[in-house]
Amino acid sequence: QVQLVESGGGLVQPGGSLRLSCAISGNIFSINNMAWFRQAPGKQRELVASVRSRDSTYYADSVKGRFTISIDNTKSTVYLQMNSLKPEDTAVYYCNAPSRAYSWGQGTQVTVSS
Repeated sequence: QVQLVESGGGLVQPGGSLRLSCAISGNIFSINNMAWFRQAPGKQRELVASVRSRDSTYYADSVKGRFTISIDNTKSTVYLQMNSLKPEDTAVYYCNAPSRAYSWGQGTQVTVSS
């Protein structure tokens, strides 16, 4: 069974940065095929960024140029570097396969506010 544990969230001022981590354990099909999602209050969970191989990434238009997804195979960890954060980035962030194949973790709260 795959376990996903997100961390790294917090309260940050607009324009600030955070790096989220997703520790993966269990029999995952491919660590090179992972994604970050987020869910803001009252909104549906949305895809933020995904990676299908080292050279194939996707970013939602709202985060393009500000967020970067990366993978450390040696640590079985997926990262999301978030720069130039905006109040509209406030949400709970989750990792999963792009297909949402695994059980969701608890997520990590990101709050962007002055």
